[in-house]
Amino acid sequence: MPERTSAVNVYGANEQLPLAPYTSDHSRRWDMLMHYETLEARFSKINNLNHAVAMLSWDDAAVMPPGGGVARAEALATLNGVLHGELSAPEIADLIHATADEPLEAWQRANVREMERSFDAAMAVPADLVTAYSKATSICEQRWRQLRAANDFNGILPLLSEVVNLTRHRAQCLAEAKGLELYDALLDIYEPGLRQADVDPLFRVLLDFLPGCIDSILARQEPAIPIEGPFAEDRQANLGRVMMTRLGFDFEHGRLDVSHHPFCGGVPDDTRITTRYNENNFLESLFGVLHETGHALYEQGLPSLWRTQPVGGSGGMALHESQSLFMEMQVCRSPDFIAFAAPHIRDAFGGGNESAEWSADNLLQHVRKVGRGFIRVDADEATYPMHVILRYELEKALVAGNLDPADIPDAWNEKMQSYLGLDTEGNDADGCMQDVHWFSGAIGYFPTYTLGALAAAQLFKSAMEAIDDLPGLIAHGEFGSLVGWLRHQVHSQGRLLATGPLIEKITGEPLSAQAFKVHLESRYLD
Repeated sequence: MPERTSAVNVYGANEQLPLAPYTSDHSRRWDMLMHYETLEARFSKINNLNHAVAMLSWDDAAVMPPGGGVARAEALATLNGVLHGELSAPEIADLIHATADEPLEAWQRANVREMERSFDAAMAVPADLVTAYSKATSICEQRWRQLRAANDFNGILPLLSEVVNLTRHRAQCLAEAKGLELYDALLDIYEPGLRQADVDPLFRVLLDFLPGCIDSILARQEPAIPIEGPFAEDRQANLGRVMMTRLGFDFEHGRLDVSHHPFCGGVPDDTRITTRYNENNFLESLFGVLHETGHALYEQGLPSLWRTQPVGGSGGMALHESQSLFMEMQVCRSPDFIAFAAPHIRDAFGGGNESAEWSADNLLQHVRKVGRGFIRVDADEATYPMHVILRYELEKALVAGNLDPADIPDAWNEKMQSYLGLDTEGNDADGCMQDVHWFSGAIGYFPTYTLGALAAAQLFKSAMEAIDDLPGLIAHGEFGSLVGWLRHQVHSQGRLLATGPLIEKITGEPLSAQAFKVHLESRYLD
């Protein structure tokens, strides 16, 4: 039987990537796979509904006028209720069971596995909770955009308390259905199969290693020459688009916009990136765009023949974050990338000025500056895990009921002083209100950022071994081989494998902190 193939750019060449076998005899295939084909049709419809939710959510965050918030929350709640009804239809269980006797190939069998996972999760949560949670998180996120700027935690507290309460209720439903602890049930949403027992040992290694590493880096770090602004927003946006294009972002199937909190959303054929601009520091936006471009390249590289099906979706969020941090931290904060980017940066902001402050060496010092700061999304790669561990510990306590939402600012300040030596008392805008996640209900997401950083270090090490003269290619702005390697190894795999087995298959080792530790020591201390 001939193999179905998809042309992708691997190592810079058009190789043929094998996907699932297909037969040209459609009628015979229908007789043999009748139940499976019915499931595919149902989940294609579900995919279209998810597409609509994604676009409404992007519009909400990027361009919706403030007055549209309540109506949008109602619309999203209705759509999510319809989605839940489609996912939890009783006949899906019968169809899934019936596929056991059908001759499915590996991709099809994995697709059924992902269908069943979605069905089980939908069956565990009552429909009224789905719509209540959707409406509460939409309204809370909308108010957060206004109240964070006003540093008004007390103003958002009633809405946040409702979100936390509904999240705990949702976690309880999922935990009972899956036999899990409450927080593990939330982790499982964002990274299927991930448990606290997996996260805790990795984070203990980092807590033992990072404080001393950060002290050593700071003791050796030399100051960079200041680069004076202001940096016009339109010039920052143009530079971001140039870098996105060079990395391989397809603007025929995506766009760059502005939001309060940078994110990548949409769908593979219509991928939306957002950023925010600081006219005093162009690097914040530039590296935010590079980070989100890593996400977007992953989305745009998902297997085209499976995009309407669960198995064709992106993997867990640890894998997704590995792709953004692979691009932002491993590639774009390297001296090779800065050598390529420096002339573009000078043209954008320095009028071609080649004086010392605009040199590649000085730009690299800015890009690699390590410091204990308040804001997670602006943090360097050495201090970033401390921000994540802080949030991980607090949200575990929230879910367990050991931390009341009203006490978040004090608990945040205590941990911020312990982990980063910073005081956030009275500064909730740069403290517990800085991230959208809790206000949008994404509790259980934060650990995936640092797990993604560990995976990115392992993956980049493998890429360096696989691609001849990768640093030289990056320095010349040639990213086809690198993105082709990611397409082949990660993007095209969809959800065929879970994150852990996929990382081990690519790198030859289970996910660990070792490659990340070696990376930090090599980059900052050798």
